Formats: sequence, structure tokens, C-alpha cells
Amino acid sequence: MANIKLNNLHFTIFIPEDTGSREKGQPLFFVPISAGFPSPAEDYVQEQLDLHKLVVRNPPATFFLKVKGDSMLGAAIHDGDLLVVDRSLSAGSGKVVIAAWEGELTVKRLKIKDKRIYLVPDNPDFPEFDITDNEDTVIWGVVTYVLHKL
Repeated sequence: MANIKLNNLHFTIFIPEDTGSREKGQPLFFVPISAGFPSPAEDYVQEQLDLHKLVVRNPPATFFLKVKGDSMLGAAIHDGDLLVVDRSLSAGSGKVVIAAWEGELTVKRLKIKDKRIYLVPDNPDFPEFDITDNEDTVIWGVVTYVLHKL
């Protein structure tokens, strides 16, 4: 657990345990991918792609969460997506964060304006929340990647 101070508010960030597990890499192709006529890209295999290595900058501070809901559609975060969250990054204004708010985890954009702190959805159908005076709100980390199925 780590404590941070943001605009005179104290937040606690929970540190997940590093399991040290990594999956075997997949082929990585260094060739532009055509959206039209297919290209024989297998001729250009240069190394193995380790997805964990690609999306995780700081393994002990990184965790993954699955999204439920549509409040972040404007940020291209959809129901069922997998989020990569880094708790070691600074949670500044404009960043997409994971917060524990009113007993639940939520993904929202952090907004700091006029000495007030808000959790803001990227969907006009959902309200924003002023968390400035809410001592129970905890910022868990910053979203660094969104993985979703097409």
C-alpha cells in the first residue's frame, strides 16, 4: 500500500502482488499491415512478441481489470475490455484512472479544476462526481492500455 497526496487530499494506492508469471511470446512482424490486399508478412518475422513486456512497464505496480459498463465509451473503453493499470504513475488531471469510490471500483477520467477534484465519465449519459471532500475515495492507478476484442 502506498499513500499519495493530491491537492491536499490523501489517497491510498493498493499494490498488487507480482506473480512473476509470463506467457511465451508470439511472433512480431516489422512490416506495415495493409487494410486492403493481404501481404505475405511471415517473411518479415524478426522477433517474438511478449504482450506482457509490451504493455507492462513496471511489473510490481501493474494489474489488470475487466470493464463492466459503458461510462467510458468516448475513451474507447467498452464493456468487457481488459485494462492495464499502473499504480506507479502520477494520477494527474486528464488521466484515465481506476478509483475506489463509494465502495466500488470505477474507471473514470480524473479532472482537477478550481481546486476541486472530479471523476468524469467519457459518456454524456453518465454524471461526473466531485470527490474533493470524499475522504473514502482511493485512486488505485492510471490506465495505460485498453485491450478489447473486435
